[in-house]
This record gives sequence, C-alpha cells and structure tokens, in this order.
Amino acid sequence: MSVLLLKLAGPLQSWGSSSRFTRRGTEIAPTKSGIIGLLAAAKGIRRTEPLTDLLDLEFGVRLDQPGQILRDFQTARSLDGRRSAPLTYRFYLSDATFLAAVSGAPSVLEGLAEALDRPQFPLYLGRRSCPPAGPINLGVHDMTLDEALTDWPWLAPEWHRKKAARTVRLEIIRDARPGEPVTETVPDEPVSFDPAHRQHTWRSVLRRHADITNDLAERAAVTEHDPLSLLGG
Repeated sequence: MSVLLLKLAGPLQSWGSSSRFTRRGTEIAPTKSGIIGLLAAAKGIRRTEPLTDLLDLEFGVRLDQPGQILRDFQTARSLDGRRSAPLTYRFYLSDATFLAAVSGAPSVLEGLAEALDRPQFPLYLGRRSCPPAGPINLGVHDMTLDEALTDWPWLAPEWHRKKAARTVRLEIIRDARPGEPVTETVPDEPVSFDPAHRQHTWRSVLRRHADITNDLAERAAVTEHDPLSLLGG
C-alpha cells in the first residue's frame, strides 16, 4: 500500500461542507471534497472536467493542531452606494495544522505528488483567501493510511509542541471501510465540481485517536528535596 501525505498549515483555513447563503461555515478538519479539489487544482483539472482517478482515493486526516474558530463578516454595496448586499458571516480555523493522507494506486499518487510541487492552479486551504504557509507535499510512502496517520511525527509548530505533554492524543477522521462501525456521515464526497451541476454525496467516516510522542516536551528538572535538611544534622 502507498499513501500520499500532505501538511495543511496556514494562518487561516476554511473547510465548508454545508455553507448556505449568508452563512459560510467551516468544519473542524479538512473535508474530502476540499482535499480532492486541492489535488485537482494541482493537476490542472478544471471544474467542468471529470475527476477520474481522484474519486477512488481513500482519505483520512489527523488534527495535529485544531486551532480556533474565527468569525468574520463582510458587507458589500453597489458602486453608487445606493444598494447594499446582505451581511455575510464567514467562519475560519485560525492557526491550525493537519496531517492529511490519501491512499490509492502508486502511479496516481506519484503523479499527484509531482503536481503538488508544480501546481497548475494556485493551491489554497479551503478558500481562495487561505493560502498555505509552506510546502504541502510530504511525499509518497510505502505504508497504509492507518499507519501514516498513527505513526507520522507530530506536525504542530515548535512553540506549540514545547508547551504540550510528553504524549499527546490526536483525533483522526478517515473514510469508514465496509464492515466497520460508522461514527457519522458527512456530505463531502465529491462527484462533480461543475458550477452548473455541482454534486456531492454522503460519506461514512470513522473517528478515533492516536497517542503521539512529543520529543520537544519540556521536562522540568527533578531534584530530591529533604524538608528536614534545614534543621541540620
């Protein structure tokens, strides 16, 4: 089995799965639709073109640094100032970091890895206003999706890891496989990104946790303390 790993980090991210009208929400982690869209952009696949091999990828994500929900609102007026649009609420994840993984045919993953290094279209973390903070591609590796999400080193920034415990428990959300207990279903399985006929279907997901060793945890110096030493003797 092979898996392509992605580091998703930036000042702002927004992964909506059910945004409507004036309220544009975000999920707590990248959606499968958002990641397939990112990979399609890297490959230069236009919205009106079929997604072909991308629809067969298995997807999972680990919440290395969940970040915080940030709410923004926007207003708009006509050029003459006489008409105003409804107030729009938009939600983002601030200072979040995720490890995303997709599993599939090695030839498909190698092509996606090359495309991420030389993307045909700009890459962003859910919305065009959310560029990544650095390279996304972590390479193709010979392991299963579960092994990657469980064993890959913690990707949170150094300042965050130094404040954390020696062992941290991180949440993992991945595609549920046939026969597995389903945690929930989410409407983010892409079928088509065609603006005239955009289609998504429901995806069964499984949530679990992994304990990751934090090599940067600060260890307090431990010294023996004898309270009776002040009395002499």
